[in-house]
Amino acid sequence: MADDRQDASGTQRTQWDKAAPGWEKHGPEIRDWLRLSTTEMMDKAGVAVGQTVLDVAAGSGDQSLDLAGRVGPEGQVVATDISAVMLDFAKANADAAGYRNVRTHLADAQDLRLPDASFDAAVCRLGLMFLPDPLAGLTSLFRTLKSGGRFCSLVFAGPEANPCLRILMSTAMRHAGLPPGDPFRPGGLVSLGRPGHLDGLFAQAGFRDVATTRLDVPINLPDVTHYLDFIRDAAGPILQIMSALDAVARQVAWDDMAAQLSVYQSATGWSGPNTLLLTVGTR
Repeated sequence: MADDRQDASGTQRTQWDKAAPGWEKHGPEIRDWLRLSTTEMMDKAGVAVGQTVLDVAAGSGDQSLDLAGRVGPEGQVVATDISAVMLDFAKANADAAGYRNVRTHLADAQDLRLPDASFDAAVCRLGLMFLPDPLAGLTSLFRTLKSGGRFCSLVFAGPEANPCLRILMSTAMRHAGLPPGDPFRPGGLVSLGRPGHLDGLFAQAGFRDVATTRLDVPINLPDVTHYLDFIRDAAGPILQIMSALDAVARQVAWDDMAAQLSVYQSATGWSGPNTLLLTVGTR
C-alpha cells in the first residue's frame, strides 16, 4: 500500500510540475472564479490576524496571498505543495505582492513533515481530492494543528453536480481508448464528492464538529474556448489521460469536448456549472 501510494505521488509530482506554468498563466481567471469561495474557506477556518496558517497543496499560491493579507505582517503562511515548480511560482508571486510572511515547504500532503501542534489554522483549496490516500493526508494535517485549530477544505462535489468535469473526463477517457472509470476512485477530480464521505474521513482523522456546505461556483468566461484553453494548459489529470494520443487525435478530442460544452454558451458568455464542497473540522 505504501509503495502504491509513493508511485501515485511520484506520478502526480511530475504531472503538476508540467501543469504549473499553465496554472500560473491562468491565475487571474482562477482567482476570479474562486474569490468568494476562498473567502468563505478562510472564514470557516477562523483565519485571523497574527496567526500561523498552513496552506496545503497551495499550487502557485493564489489563495496564499489572501491568507497572507489576512494574517498580516505579524502572522505567517506556510504554503506546501508536492510540486517544486508550483512553489517557485508561489514564492515569486508572494514576493511580487510585497508579502514577506509567506514561506514555502516542499512536501507530499500525505506526509507533511511539519512539527506537531504548530499551526493555528489550515486550509486546502481544490487539492485534497487528488491525494491517493486522503485519510493519510488528513491525519498528517491534524497533527500539525494546535488544539482548537480549524481546518477547512474545498473539493469538487460528485459528477452529477459537475457536468463540465464529467464531460471532460468521460470524453478524454473515450478518446484515449480507456473504459469508463470509477469517478470516486482515490486521486480523481470528484473522488471525495460522495455525500458524507469527506465528513467521515475528517472524523476518522480525529476532527470534531465536522460540517460540510455545498457551494455553487460557476466559472464565467467569454466563450468555451477560454475554458478549454485553461484545461489544455493547467488541468493535470485531463492532460495525463490525453498524453498517449498523437496531436491529431488530441485535437479531435478537444473539438468533441468543445461541442458538448457549448451547451453552456449564451449571448452574454460561457458559464460552466461547478459545485464545491466546503468541509470544516476542529482539532
